[in-house]
Amino acid sequence: MAIATSTASSPLGRPACEKDAKALQFIEEMTRNVDSVQEKVLAEILSRNDNAEYLQRFKLRGGTDRNTFKSKVPVVTYEEIQPDIQRIANGDRSPIFSSHPISEFLTSSGTSAGERKLMPTIEEELDRRQLLYSLLMPVMNLYVPGLDKGKGLYFLFIKAETKTPGGLLARPVLTSYYKSDQFKTRPYDPYNVYTSPNEAILCVDSFQSMYTQMLCGLLMREQVLRVGAVFASGLLRAIRFLQLNWQQLAKDIAYGTLNTRVSDPSIKECTSKILKPNPELAEFVIKECEGQNWEGIITRIWPNTKYLDVIVTGAMAQYIHTLDYYSGGLPKACTMYASSECYFGLNLNPMCRPSEVSYTIMPNMCYCEFIPHDPINPATISPDSPPRLVDLADVEMGREYELVITTYAGLCRYRVGDILQVTGFHNSAPQFKFIRRKNVLLSIDSDKTDEAELQKAVENATQILRPHDTSVVEYTSYADTKTIPGHYVIYWELLIKDPNNSPSHDVLNKCCLAMEESLNSVYRQCRVADNSIGPLEIRVVKKGTFEELMDYAISRGASINQYKAPRCVNFTPILELLDSRVISVHFSPTAPHWTPERRRLQL
Repeated sequence: MAIATSTASSPLGRPACEKDAKALQFIEEMTRNVDSVQEKVLAEILSRNDNAEYLQRFKLRGGTDRNTFKSKVPVVTYEEIQPDIQRIANGDRSPIFSSHPISEFLTSSGTSAGERKLMPTIEEELDRRQLLYSLLMPVMNLYVPGLDKGKGLYFLFIKAETKTPGGLLARPVLTSYYKSDQFKTRPYDPYNVYTSPNEAILCVDSFQSMYTQMLCGLLMREQVLRVGAVFASGLLRAIRFLQLNWQQLAKDIAYGTLNTRVSDPSIKECTSKILKPNPELAEFVIKECEGQNWEGIITRIWPNTKYLDVIVTGAMAQYIHTLDYYSGGLPKACTMYASSECYFGLNLNPMCRPSEVSYTIMPNMCYCEFIPHDPINPATISPDSPPRLVDLADVEMGREYELVITTYAGLCRYRVGDILQVTGFHNSAPQFKFIRRKNVLLSIDSDKTDEAELQKAVENATQILRPHDTSVVEYTSYADTKTIPGHYVIYWELLIKDPNNSPSHDVLNKCCLAMEESLNSVYRQCRVADNSIGPLEIRVVKKGTFEELMDYAISRGASINQYKAPRCVNFTPILELLDSRVISVHFSPTAPHWTPERRRLQL
């Protein structure tokens, strides 16, 4: 059949269908003249939110031009707008940030107070996010043909949601999306069909959801062309779930029954339509899973898988080696760059190596500015020393920047906390490599722990050591991702003044739990509800270990005058040195306290 004129090759490549052609053309149009698009976006945001209290404080007097905006509106952090967010959370419905009503809060990573950040959003942002989602598969189809001939096995989950005192929902951005009509009633698209039924994705019970999604993935194993999760850690958690539950899954497949632990009526109804006795498939699952060798298990069970769709940039890069082991080295596609505050851009070369992933910022999503970032001398911002911000069109190749955004929902010159590096351009649109989250020390899943929080956790745990006349001389940490799920490892060097009263094994186990209780609610939710982080581990090292660590650093050129023990390590020789000095190992005896009910908001 002749290809219609509308699907003629675009600058990005030859589209797979007419719908893809329109999406690729949109990308081209948005990236040709980034500066003019950004100028229009800012003017639109400022004019529509002109009556919002936040903007009126800075006396723009209707000005929508960049110079007026930059000269009058300050760059802010979350902590600086917390009082206004608190008012909205408590029920103030006046136009504080946006002229449009705040529809809900999207929860982001934890604040220093241990609660998730609350990001106000408006109804139309769902459409804006959906727009970016609609561009992903047209780009992927340029690189992987035939994705309309099968299905995607994606492990997708909703998380706990709460209500603020004023009655607004507060939930993660993906939970908001999966529960939206845009997702639940999305039109059929042969290039975007999942094995997981909506009923399983929308089940709040993590076991029932995972079990059903894995079961459906096994039942449709030969139709699966791509396997994915949002984060690399999520896909590895699914593999670990299969390791623990393959016998029950095989039994259900053999007899056409459903595990009694799966009690959700909607799940039972939808699985009854596809779950029939299949002894041959059950035997296959048993054969592949019963041995000790799980290398290449993804391609052994799902032989037609062409790539993994997971985020492996930033903190998730630590999982690349493990993913290679389980997938036989399948390509890993990182398709988009997004946050709770806003969705930003997409990867126009999704089959590149993880180390080469760059995201093209779509200039229609929000207004972007950038603080030049010097890793050695990070910028400090104060009213007396405002930073020099660079527009999207003016960033320089190879430079690092901190992202600052102004959104349709009313955030103005907000520091997202992401450090990005310019790697190239598509048309006039810069392409960025995600370097890291600012100030994040440890991360396993969606958790983010900074140095101050880790210090506080150690201090709280050492209170348990006081009756034993024992103190922590020095400590460091690392995120151990060799286990599934990964977990935090803390190395302690102790000073025990009375050997006859030294802390017991149980006491040190309690120190692990005390540390976990001190970490933020995102970490504790991952531990308790999501099971995406394992118990925290303390490894006690011999006396003098941290002196040896300093000697090693100095031998590699560190200044003895400026040296201080690193609070997080990931360099293999240092980890080997620390592990060679371990004298005892301890784990949290139970999970820390966590409840989906928010504490009284004290933002």
